[in-house]
Amino acid sequence: MRILVVCGAGASSTFVAQRVRRAAQQQGLGYTAFAGTEQSLPIDLDAADVVLIGPHLGHALTRIEKDAAYRGTTVVLLPDDIFQDLDGTRTLALVHGAVDGSGGIPSAAPSSADVSTKGTS
Repeated sequence: MRILVVCGAGASSTFVAQRVRRAAQQQGLGYTAFAGTEQSLPIDLDAADVVLIGPHLGHALTRIEKDAAYRGTTVVLLPDDIFQDLDGTRTLALVHGAVDGSGGIPSAAPSSADVSTKGTS
């Protein structure tokens, strides 16, 4: 599975992509995850099976979903607290939920990283 993480300038999406890639690798999954920007999205969509949209791009969700639908690409709007998912497991669960239809895990559910870093952020 090819996972594209999109944010405004590419900085935060790079961190999320690295974490998802590491979580997938630790689970023995041959997934790739890469970062993109809102501007590079029309080109990047062709290389993605799933697109994770940064929470600050919620205003563009309808447009992105429309563009992705032509390619059969799944789109997930990430919750506001996604950057607290330091090990990428919660984000990976959101990907699995979107792809298999279960909806992933609720945004309020802590990952192991959230629990271990509680009170440090």
